[in-house]
Amino acid sequence: MPVLSTIRDLHEKIETKKISAREVVDSYLKTLEEKDQNISAFLHIFDSRAREEAERVDAKIAGGSALGLLEGIPLAVKDNILIKGERATAASRILAEYTAAYDAHVIEKLKKEGSIFLGKTNLDEFAMGSSTENSAFGPTKNPHDLSRVPGGSSGGSAAAVASQMAPGALGSDTGGSIRQPASFCGVVGFKPSYGRVSRSGLMAMASSLDQIGTFGNSVEDAEILFRAIEGRDPLDMTSVEVKEEVPIKNEYRIGVPEEFFASGLDPRIKTLIEKTYTKAEGHGFRFVPVHVPNASYALACYYIIMPAEVSSNLARFDGIRYSSRSGGDTLFDVYKNTREEGFGTEVKRRIAIGTYVLSHGYYDAYYLQAQRVRTLITKDFEEVFKKVDVIVTPTAPNLPFKFGEKTENPLSMYLEDVYTVPVNLAGLPAISIPAGVIDTLPVGIQFIGKRFHDYELLWCARQYETALS
Repeated sequence: MPVLSTIRDLHEKIETKKISAREVVDSYLKTLEEKDQNISAFLHIFDSRAREEAERVDAKIAGGSALGLLEGIPLAVKDNILIKGERATAASRILAEYTAAYDAHVIEKLKKEGSIFLGKTNLDEFAMGSSTENSAFGPTKNPHDLSRVPGGSSGGSAAAVASQMAPGALGSDTGGSIRQPASFCGVVGFKPSYGRVSRSGLMAMASSLDQIGTFGNSVEDAEILFRAIEGRDPLDMTSVEVKEEVPIKNEYRIGVPEEFFASGLDPRIKTLIEKTYTKAEGHGFRFVPVHVPNASYALACYYIIMPAEVSSNLARFDGIRYSSRSGGDTLFDVYKNTREEGFGTEVKRRIAIGTYVLSHGYYDAYYLQAQRVRTLITKDFEEVFKKVDVIVTPTAPNLPFKFGEKTENPLSMYLEDVYTVPVNLAGLPAISIPAGVIDTLPVGIQFIGKRFHDYELLWCARQYETALS
């Protein structure tokens, strides 16, 4: 303990008193203490608080009360999601001393379920990156090879689950920030449909793209956490309540978009994913070639819309309200010095790009055109989903890369998001599950579902997971 324990396994052991909630928490904290000095998945650890909450769960069991599925289950939380009274830095110097004044909606819901929070995990600063190298507090390392990145921006959460420091975790996904690190670390990462999970209490990066999602050791783990956090929130007007019935079919049609398997994909990853088709065909899956013709424009579209929203959202960090403050002779100097000293290079780069594409003379040429392309990409997916139930693609074009390999060339780093950003532009649900291993490094396979058909997607992913086991 823990030995790749699933949430359901832990729940059954706690409920039947084979192990106490305190023993579970102590075991994960011990693993965290032993491993995290090398991996650096966590920024803040709530050891005393976690033990106190575990003892309350044990007292409830002793009193004869039944437990909910997540009661007593320890979780990790990405450090751009607010937990009242705890530090919330978004891995940025500008928020190094900030303490959250309220709980994010997802945290409120998990607290009601009785979940226990072990700590806050590392990320690329303000979730801007694909490697967790952009954290102001140092990078997280891939548990499978400490010389390689865990992916990003939710690299800390993915690494925590992969290294058995937590059985489940929360992350955020703006353009692949849950699915890509899940692939790199060999765990399951689920991004729900835009709007199915409230963004209240999530530090905004790009508001029309951000979505909180889940990590686990299995699809069921990711689904259990999703069931607990989904739903309408009056504090987030983009959130919705969806009543979804999952159709049970004898055969599911899986769309294979040729555009996602073209040049740029490591041929070893392509071969590995195609080998999974044979196993899956025996479990009721039929693979159908499809086309998403405007997918090739998705990355360019994303890297116009996302920085534009970043420029707007990060304007609030000015040294006056939330953040650390630098000195200056004038108010403008305070703003300038605070942001110059507080933000890292990648954050500054995206703010600059976003300000440029929103400026007079460029708004129509760049931002407005990108929004039109976004509409075309969304319509492409709608047409494909008239023919298939889900879509399969690689999660990432390459194996986990080494530290420093892509930091000098931002474009090569951005290309790591090529298969994940179309999903966020269209607001669709998507999940990455382990497909196998190449040279001891994990490889993920991505499944994309129809908007608001999250449970249908999860059901298909569970069947596929079974086929590969």
